Amino acid sequence: MSPPIVHHPAYCADLPANHRFPMDKFRAVAELIREEGLLDGKPFYRPRPAPFEWVALAHDPAYVDQVFNARVPDKIAREIGFPMREDIALRARCATGGTVLTGYLALEHGIACNTAGGSHHARRAHGAGFCVFNDVAVAIRVMQADGAIGRALVIDLDVHQGDGTADIFQGDPDVFTFSMHSEKNYPVRKIASHLDIGLPDGTGDAAYLARLQEVLPGLLESRAWDLVFFNAGVDPYEHDRLGRLALTRDGLRRRDRYVLETVRAAGLPLAGVLGGGYSTDIGELADRHLTLHRTARSIVTGTFPSREYA
Repeated sequence: MSPPIVHHPAYCADLPANHRFPMDKFRAVAELIREEGLLDGKPFYRPRPAPFEWVALAHDPAYVDQVFNARVPDKIAREIGFPMREDIALRARCATGGTVLTGYLALEHGIACNTAGGSHHARRAHGAGFCVFNDVAVAIRVMQADGAIGRALVIDLDVHQGDGTADIFQGDPDVFTFSMHSEKNYPVRKIASHLDIGLPDGTGDAAYLARLQEVLPGLLESRAWDLVFFNAGVDPYEHDRLGRLALTRDGLRRRDRYVLETVRAAGLPLAGVLGGGYSTDIGELADRHLTLHRTARSIVTGTFPSREYA
């Protein structure tokens, strides 16, 4: 049985031509998942759009109201990088609802994955860096409020530092934020996570994986976590449009397999979110993002592909 995969058609909104954010990747990821049979003939799990009350658990209610009513100030909209229309707001709500659903499915099935999510630059007060709402932070707060979880660990391996997640959970003893990223990449002004590992430009597979292996087992053993959220951004890839690291496709596959195997070996449920990835070649990018979903399936079924994905 494949692990549950969450998707909503509204994950893909319309953006102006030549926009830096590759919005079409969300549609392409879903199509590729279907083509490869990763659903085992089942439909995607379809989330509800996150309601105001959910989002306001992690964000300033005044900002949430601005997004819901398409009245985001121009300055903040420029920092986010999207025209803040109703369809963009709906997309953010659906992606956030998707990560909430992914979290609950992970508790039930051990592993579950979203085809969006990982909007880790959205801070408590407002969004930034193509991130409207911080879906992982909202999911944690919703599940805590519901009594489904107490303590959560965030493993953020996007190439960019997870400043928004760090901001929201500063001083919180029940949520631990770990970000391993390109030190010289966006954001320029970083907000300290509970553990940050900033890597130098050009870090490749061996050094990256060695550093991850040094810290992950200790983090998993440090507390009795109820749930792990994994931001599986593929922008550490050597040819990513906005990355500064040098992982190969095999390096990304080995990274995801190590994280998923190590978390599951510790007996912890894992909710995977898509994270960042940038390319003008949407087909290549979608294939790269499927690293998470292919790896999750292989962990659950115990069947690993005989070929590497190029």
